[in-house]
Amino acid sequence: MVQFDAFAGEREVDPLPRLVGFTSVLRHAGLPVTTDRVAAFLTALDELDVTSEPATYWAGRLTLCADPDDVGRYDAAFAAWFAPKRGGPRVRVQDQRKPPPSQLAALTREAGADEPESDDDDGPDDVQRLRVAASATEVLRHRDVAELSPAEREHLRALLALLRAEPPLRRSRRRRPGSRGFPDPGRTLRAALRNHGELRELRHRAPAERPRKVVLLIDVSGSMAPYADTLMRFAHVVARRIPSTEVFTIGTRLTRITRELRHRDPERALAAAGRAIPDWSGGTRLGDAVRAFTDRWGQRGVARRAVVVIFSDGWERGSPDLLGEQLGRLRRLAHKMVWVNPHAGKDGYAPVQGGIVAALPHLDELLAGHSLATLERLVGVIADA
Repeated sequence: MVQFDAFAGEREVDPLPRLVGFTSVLRHAGLPVTTDRVAAFLTALDELDVTSEPATYWAGRLTLCADPDDVGRYDAAFAAWFAPKRGGPRVRVQDQRKPPPSQLAALTREAGADEPESDDDDGPDDVQRLRVAASATEVLRHRDVAELSPAEREHLRALLALLRAEPPLRRSRRRRPGSRGFPDPGRTLRAALRNHGELRELRHRAPAERPRKVVLLIDVSGSMAPYADTLMRFAHVVARRIPSTEVFTIGTRLTRITRELRHRDPERALAAAGRAIPDWSGGTRLGDAVRAFTDRWGQRGVARRAVVVIFSDGWERGSPDLLGEQLGRLRRLAHKMVWVNPHAGKDGYAPVQGGIVAALPHLDELLAGHSLATLERLVGVIADA
């Protein structure tokens, strides 16, 4: 029988706080752990051996995971929370997929890597380690992506996967039953017939809502190379969370990569997108690329009443006047135009590049996109549109 460290020795410790703390860790890691799931988890453990690590693992996995995508984060959080501290046996996970690193597991291991572990470690040390992890995560959220180390980039990728992108909504021409709005004669008469012809209340119809389209245009030229991987991963999250999203890359030409980014695994999605993009780290002809998008896709409905987001630093090898003219055409089709410049959040930045100067009159917002915090703000701007 595998014993938890908290129950080692002759002393008896109440396991309930440790188990409830584990469910809180899963909730912070992005799993939809509700009160009902926690109750089911504790009920299952009441029927099993609470001191058995495999029993606890499988009871939690069967009651707290709602989707196959949750298994990787669950495994990482379980290993971080119930990790053996004196060389004891570990749980052997049967799932053959490589679990994505979670912010909890990666940062907790990093924070406690240089600290010796004693036999008396219990709850308070775990709380302290989690505080260090949260502090490191907060620092990483505001770091410039171009200045991160390879290990920090891995942590950032895990945090990007936790973003919850919500689709912007718009009023539909369809109507739904509501407590106020336009009168609904049909429902009113049917209710009167059920009351033997007596008209007791007036039924109403309210405008329904439907998701607004989102278009992402990502500059993959050489000047955007330090940010291209992060922006592509951000686009993958948005495309997976918002089905009405279309993603294109712009450089010397226009490339549609929506189909490639629909893949669930971000590594496979980015590999497929990389094979589809012929001008990766090439030059920049934003005006020609925007014109190609407007002619082929925008006027045919992709950009109509959509939220259009352009990721670029504004360096333009072509004519800035052409870029301004094409952005004007695109602005007349779109509901909202947002330009995300990774350099806009740095001290001393001024919008003096030719592409930015030409684009400013047609933009609703100019945002920074150099860190996780700025991308989180962009998610909010898209949802509020």
